[in-house]
Amino acid sequence: MDPLHLKKLNAARRQRHAVVLVTNVDDGRDRIVLEGDPVAGELGEAIGRAFRSGRSALVEADGQAWFLNVHLPPARIVVIGAVHISQALAPMARIAGFDVEIIDPRTAFASPERFPDTALHADWPQNVIEDHPLDAYTALVAVTHDPKIDDPALAAALASGCFYIGALGSRKTHAKRVERLREAGFTGAQIDTIKAPIGLDIGAASPAEIAVSVLAQIIRALRTRGLEEARPAKGEAA
Repeated sequence: MDPLHLKKLNAARRQRHAVVLVTNVDDGRDRIVLEGDPVAGELGEAIGRAFRSGRSALVEADGQAWFLNVHLPPARIVVIGAVHISQALAPMARIAGFDVEIIDPRTAFASPERFPDTALHADWPQNVIEDHPLDAYTALVAVTHDPKIDDPALAAALASGCFYIGALGSRKTHAKRVERLREAGFTGAQIDTIKAPIGLDIGAASPAEIAVSVLAQIIRALRTRGLEEARPAKGEAA
């Protein structure tokens, strides 16, 4: 590997940027591709699939053989609210391979007894996020029903480009949330990225079932990053 490429690769990993080391198998030449860098043709499509899957692979593209060595930041889920849904979601998410953090200033809820083996912050979201910034490989789940706690976290997630943002609440509750976020300066397009009602529509009723629906929605969002823009709108031909 070119030493300069190794330096760029290590810098990207430290900054939690997704990166692929692309090596031409025929001549050994390699290059670094950051997620979002434009790459044309079949190779670009293969690199896009590699970023979404997170799997390194040997591929045939544009009449040549390439090895794609994929380095993705560990995906994490930041949950705002140490509630029953969070108690079910945290262990499920860890089993699925996510890093999990719980944030809730209410110390009666945010206790180690309720969340064993989980990174727990008994503080206001804005304070925690300042020290632990959100990024494109973070999913934010807001489930407190309290605007004083949820709204600052949602605003930070919108500004940080989180790959998933979900908020618990009825349509009426979310409509009020939308008004507050608009007043805070966010556009309709930004606010529309929030999944509300939260989770896939599987008829979930219990906290554990809601947690399953949320985790499934997060996984789908992680594995389809970058595809939404390419999909036709409703009513358009594929």
